[in-house]
Amino acid sequence: MNEVEHGSVDTGAFTTYINRCGKGNDEAVIFLQGSGPGASAWSNWQYALPVLGGKYDCIAPDLIGFGKSEHPDLTVNGMNQWMRIWVDQIMALIEHLDLHKVHIVGNSLGGAIALRILAEGANKIDKVVLMGTAGSPMEITRELDLIWGFFDDPSASRMARAMTWFSYDDQLLGDSLNDIAKLRYDAAMDPNVRQSYEHMFPAPRQQHLDDMVIPVADLKRISNSVLLVHGRDDAIVPLSTSMHLLNHLGGDVQLHVYGRCSHWTQVEYKDSFHRLLNEFFEGHL
Repeated sequence: MNEVEHGSVDTGAFTTYINRCGKGNDEAVIFLQGSGPGASAWSNWQYALPVLGGKYDCIAPDLIGFGKSEHPDLTVNGMNQWMRIWVDQIMALIEHLDLHKVHIVGNSLGGAIALRILAEGANKIDKVVLMGTAGSPMEITRELDLIWGFFDDPSASRMARAMTWFSYDDQLLGDSLNDIAKLRYDAAMDPNVRQSYEHMFPAPRQQHLDDMVIPVADLKRISNSVLLVHGRDDAIVPLSTSMHLLNHLGGDVQLHVYGRCSHWTQVEYKDSFHRLLNEFFEGHL
């Protein structure tokens, strides 16, 4: 396995904590995390970075307001303002690290951020993978509403219950599910993380999903090659979001669906997922 480095870099208005593996490789891949309570770039991409770092400069930043990245003041209101912060953060990161050929892998919320970057016409972005992505019209699921509303009634048992929704088969993760739940709960209860999270997803939460939606007219103008990856049994973001993008994205687009898989494709089918990314970036899909 390749060694992963950790540290902070300046990204304009805020400081960003990054996990990096494969520095010096010609092509870069930026991995964008999802939004669950206690989530961080490392919790999402700890398996992918050491594997793909042998070929690519793999960079996984904690989004502003998550993990060890800087937390904004609490005057940020509404998902559109948060999306502006995250898009600017990623573009500043690309500039700061002087990256030229950049692929993006976006998980859930990270997929919506990637779509927003593409819709704004960023010219340094090459291929894009969207996994269980938001950014398409959808009615909020009960599971996602409870995940975003975790701090309405936070507890370790509630976190453990929420973690079971991310995977199709609890037995697949075995005892590690409890370890994941504990790590996520401890991370979520950091006062800075909690304050940011509560200000990201106040009720009514359907509005936050609606604000992430990229208009069809913008989707049709996106010419990047896009690989959509989704769990057939995703309890948090339904497969219909990827079907919408398959029908409307303007560039080369394909969809890979995993059966018996919920929202954690990168964990439930990690070996297959890593091979899929390699083949896509190398042009073999």
